[in-house]
Amino acid sequence: MAPPPPVGSPDANAEAGPTADLTPVAGTKATPQPALSTAAPARLLIYHADLRLKVANVRRASASLDSLVRRNGGYLSAATEVREEGEWRQAMTIRVVPSRFQPLLAALSGLGTVEEKKLTTDDVTAQHADVAARLATKRTVEKRYVDLLARARKISEILEIEEKIGEVREEIESTESRLKTLNDEVAYSTVSLVCYQPIAQPVHDAPVVSFASRLVDSFYGGWTLLTGLLIGLVSIWPLLLLGAAAWVGVRRWRRRMA
Repeated sequence: MAPPPPVGSPDANAEAGPTADLTPVAGTKATPQPALSTAAPARLLIYHADLRLKVANVRRASASLDSLVRRNGGYLSAATEVREEGEWRQAMTIRVVPSRFQPLLAALSGLGTVEEKKLTTDDVTAQHADVAARLATKRTVEKRYVDLLARARKISEILEIEEKIGEVREEIESTESRLKTLNDEVAYSTVSLVCYQPIAQPVHDAPVVSFASRLVDSFYGGWTLLTGLLIGLVSIWPLLLLGAAAWVGVRRWRRRMA
């Protein structure tokens, strides 16, 4: 019996059968492997600014402000105007996309003298994810209750499941509202602006009192004093009576002693 051919010889390769050729063919592109993403998820940030400006003219500043807000793609969501405590004041709430938040603040600051400026940034990424997860869970629970309701046969079971569905749907509406609020606050930054103009307070001159008026007032004051004295004497008549009796008694006692 002939010995087996050595490993690696053509005969050995022939006995082993055909093998796949792993050498890349020239001109053939290798299949790209998917790259692992290392980018961090986008943060969900809420920007808010409080700005107080002193302006020379509120009306002109308001007109310029409307133009600035429109040019930066924002809108005015609320506004009030009052005149009190020596100033003409306008308070406004402005919403603007985050990319135009800082440019709008810089433009608004140029309308007058900045007396107060406060900026805050809230990262709501985790909060948004939590609310979205809770909403998905509540919707899953709702679907299960709906499936149970379709299979229920007893009136008591139907009523109980319908009550549960109502409770879950109320929670879903509340969670959806919270998620909508978060999305709105992320999509539009908020600027709370107060601009005011000092206004002069009217100075009232002291009234001029004539001599006749002063004379009448003095007479009235004297009459008031006299009537008050008489009323006071009448109110203490018991003391006056006791005093008179004591005075008479002392005089009689002195006469006897004399």
